[in-house]
Amino acid sequence: MREILGRRRRLLFRRNGRGRELIDAALTFATEWQWPVLPGVGTDPQGHARCGCPDPECTVPGAHPFDPGLLAATTDARMIRWWWANRPTAPIVLATGGTAPCAVSLPAPAAARALHALDLQGMRLGPVLASPTRWAVLVRPYSMEQLGELLYAKDFVPGSLRFHGEGGYLTLPPSETGQGQIRWERAPLPGSAAPWVPDVEAVVDAVVDALTRTGVSAPEF
Repeated sequence: MREILGRRRRLLFRRNGRGRELIDAALTFATEWQWPVLPGVGTDPQGHARCGCPDPECTVPGAHPFDPGLLAATTDARMIRWWWANRPTAPIVLATGGTAPCAVSLPAPAAARALHALDLQGMRLGPVLASPTRWAVLVRPYSMEQLGELLYAKDFVPGSLRFHGEGGYLTLPPSETGQGQIRWERAPLPGSAAPWVPDVEAVVDAVVDALTRTGVSAPEF
């Protein structure tokens, strides 16, 4: 009996520690950086690779808003504490655009090569998010018109690039989703100020150029 009770205490400690890590991160994003966040749907308790939403074919298991919806994203500390007190392991979802950064994402293997090429060029990048399948470079908020003009001027844009702008979302570290752990490939510098992020034009120009120069074939997924 003592062994069973001890195991339960250890499991409870790990769960509480995980919940504390997530709520602390959510509060930093929201109250210190003014990034509106909300809890993601999370994964199915019966199968970690499956999403907790009703869609059995969900392509981003656990890593998207559901209830509440994206429009509920907030920087209010009381709301964030209430959400994660009730759902302590919920992924942290960022509503991109507005006061929050947007992002350009691409498949992980191509992203690793592109970032290496950009480092060799001496280009300054801000934070970069990484999941097992895709990396996302955070950029300053942009409008759809601005993005459309940027892409129209390009001779070639890899179909694997995705753009997370106004009305979009990203899952932030240290969330865990059905596809695996979300982490910082390039972490923000410590401190209370919101991290610096580059303009979308600079990132798109540099990423497309890096993929072209290195001959990287970025699959469209």
